[in-house]
Amino acid sequence: MNGKAIRIVLTAALVAVSSTPAASQGFAGLGQGGEGFALPERGRAFTFPEDHGPHPEYRIEWWYLTAVLEGEDGRDYGIQWTLFRSALTPVGPQVWMGHFGLTTPEAHFSGERFARGDVGQAGVMAQPFAAWIDDWRLERNGAGDGDELDSLRLSADTGEAGYELSFVATGPLVRHGEDGFSVKSASGQASYYYSQPFYDVGGTLRLPDGDVEVTGRGWLDREWSSQPLEDDQEGWDWFSLHLTGGERLMAFQLRGGTPFTYASWIEPDGTVTPYYGELVLDPLDLSDVSGRDVPTTWRLALPPEGVDVTVTAVNPQSWQGTLFPYWEGPVTAEGTHSARGYLEMTGYE
Repeated sequence: MNGKAIRIVLTAALVAVSSTPAASQGFAGLGQGGEGFALPERGRAFTFPEDHGPHPEYRIEWWYLTAVLEGEDGRDYGIQWTLFRSALTPVGPQVWMGHFGLTTPEAHFSGERFARGDVGQAGVMAQPFAAWIDDWRLERNGAGDGDELDSLRLSADTGEAGYELSFVATGPLVRHGEDGFSVKSASGQASYYYSQPFYDVGGTLRLPDGDVEVTGRGWLDREWSSQPLEDDQEGWDWFSLHLTGGERLMAFQLRGGTPFTYASWIEPDGTVTPYYGELVLDPLDLSDVSGRDVPTTWRLALPPEGVDVTVTAVNPQSWQGTLFPYWEGPVTAEGTHSARGYLEMTGYE
């Protein structure tokens, strides 16, 4: 089967996963039932490095990496790279999808790839860590005694834009929710969720106008589940912020049905305080993004930690025109605290 035929087959399969209306199944079909698949349970302890690898008994999984960067030219940039694994049935094939994003103040570049997992086109190896789809690769950079995710290199190129970056962790992995059991709704939908939010980043961006050397901060999310949303949750707004005081903040709200909010306040030493229902998110300004009204300026408040900031997109036009389209781009935050970070918004298509 040639590459074009493989893409057609995989696209058709992914569309079939979410063929019913979004309002009854959530963004990208993530609200559909997980019958036959394993379901997250409270009390499961993570095991590393094994849990850095795939969990095919669950329906959906991702390795999601972002970085907020400053160029040698003094300008702000951002990158995103995500590898998704999806099981179409409990005993069926594993489908892989890769997403690329690169944002400048004036432009946004996106890319997408599809692959089958049974022919070596895509996959993840826990040790030595490697995640790939075709020639897009995230892999351990060198050997050592630390965690497999402590030092990584990332390489991806769409032909129009690309990046070669290194990520070096300066802090520990962190677990969200109840020691990694991350509840997503009042009725108990959940995922397993941990992050490495302490990367120092350096490398090169390849842009149409030439290469740019960059440095900055990175964040890796690992999550897997079989029904992470309620069937009436239509999308989410997710923030990851690197505060200038050394703290990190991960915060999200799930929209539709009964709104659900959660935040992880992460101290510089990696200590996490979870907050359910304490997060305040108010959209302050809408942008016309590819014909859609998308909130690109937000008030974000977490009163127990004294946080009240205005979060602003570096480039409001950071639209990922992928099979399941969404907004994804770097942001800045000012107010009680200063921060740089990333915002992802789904369900605005």
